[in-house]
Amino acid sequence: MRCLVTGGAGFIGSNLAAELVRRGHAVCVLDNLSTGRRSNLAGVDCEFREGDLRDPGAVSGAVRGCEVVFHLGALPSVPRSIADPVASNEVNVGGTLNVLQAARGSGVRRVVFASSSSVYGNAPEQVKSEDLPPRPLSPYAVSKLAAEKYCQVFTGVYGLETACLRFFNVFGPNQDPDSPYAAVIPLFTRLAMEGRPPVVNGDGGQSRDFTFVRNVVEGNILAASAPGASGLVMNVACGGSVTVDTLAREILRLLGREDLVPVHGPVRAGDVRHSRADITLAARVLGYTPLVPFEEGLAITVAALACPPGRPGPV
Repeated sequence: MRCLVTGGAGFIGSNLAAELVRRGHAVCVLDNLSTGRRSNLAGVDCEFREGDLRDPGAVSGAVRGCEVVFHLGALPSVPRSIADPVASNEVNVGGTLNVLQAARGSGVRRVVFASSSSVYGNAPEQVKSEDLPPRPLSPYAVSKLAAEKYCQVFTGVYGLETACLRFFNVFGPNQDPDSPYAAVIPLFTRLAMEGRPPVVNGDGGQSRDFTFVRNVVEGNILAASAPGASGLVMNVACGGSVTVDTLAREILRLLGREDLVPVHGPVRAGDVRHSRADITLAARVLGYTPLVPFEEGLAITVAALACPPGRPGPV
């Protein structure tokens, strides 16, 4: 089938595009390269279109002729959204509406939307299931929740098949450690490689369901064809829980830098305390099961960050 991956030059999108091509699908990538990189698609035989989700013409042109749209394009990061809530809304909500409109007008069979565990906020339940009421704590979380609702409305009103996947703390190769909004795993790895201790926000007891990117890619591909997925919102994660302090110490161990001791900074605005997924619904509807456990995925990721292609590894 022919697929569009919005945000396909980004971290998750480039991993998804590569796997779709590997499985024999024709892939078009739409990305404005604001956070994505062309180098993430090196060796991936796909069509690349540089364009912005806020441009209906660019979106319509990319969607045309596609059977499935994987909508991963977004302006990521909770801190970024707090600094600029208008931009987050324009890209994540307005951009999603443009994708849905284009998909509806082009006869797309299904749109798979990348949502976020951030919509749960600080729900008191440590394990987050899809029937919990959303409690977003940041503009980013609000934008993802609003986009989910647009997807479900387009299914109910216009008959466009949509499936929304709430990702939990995805990590893996192609994550950018140099971004000012770098995710915690590449950030901790870069600091340790530079001989500096990881800086943990808060006491380090906050926990996350860290999910290796290959699991999320598989969830997306399953959601593109599972017959009962349309109109649903589903968690895609590992169903486990790791504290940030444990994560930091494991990264130091993998890099042989156990001489470094994590230091603690202030709690970050908009952060949730605990986030762990109930993946029962995705297992039942999609046949989803995590392919790569946290420990294995972390070892792969740290090795890739420590020795990226074309650069000698650490001595």
